Amino acid sequence: MPASTTKIFLFVDGSNLYAGQYELFGPNKYLSFPNFISQVEKKLKIKFAKIYFYASYSPKPKRLTRKAKQYLKNEALFYQSVRKTKNTVFFKGYRSKTSGKEKEVDVKLAVDIVDFAHRGEYDSVYLFSGNADFTHALKVADNLSKRIYIIALENRVPHRFSFIYQTYIFSFLKFKEKILPVQKIKVVRLNRQEIIKTIRG
Repeated sequence: MPASTTKIFLFVDGSNLYAGQYELFGPNKYLSFPNFISQVEKKLKIKFAKIYFYASYSPKPKRLTRKAKQYLKNEALFYQSVRKTKNTVFFKGYRSKTSGKEKEVDVKLAVDIVDFAHRGEYDSVYLFSGNADFTHALKVADNLSKRIYIIALENRVPHRFSFIYQTYIFSFLKFKEKILPVQKIKVVRLNRQEIIKTIRG
């Protein structure tokens, strides 16, 4: 575990986190990001000096169904909670008008991990994502003697990273997935009532 004097940065693949929490809690509840961070810091006995969050808002469909309205409202409330979180920088990417795919987000996240590592901005980096596209960015940080940790929700286990870096899986339910002895995974239980918000109306 990093020492208390270690400068720790958290980089969050926001779209990955949002999709994961939506799968877990559905359209009428959402994860309160500041409460989530508070729980993570408490459980891991760390303090994030800075949090960098990367995401893009879903485009509004031409035909706005009830399901689409619920999703957009849920997403808006979740990202609003992110923006209210202390020491958090929110990078907003965009969606392609033709494909609807997210643009700039992954590239910006990877570049920042590398850039801040070279500039000595952090000693330890926590990455919330299972995206293999970030592998090379983490290798650069590793080569610069930065400590690397991975965090994820229970339904988004980053298997590839878990064989290389210490990985913390945050669980609200009973974690049922089998963990291999060679995986560096630790399951951490969180208090759902302290983190999940209900959408009224």
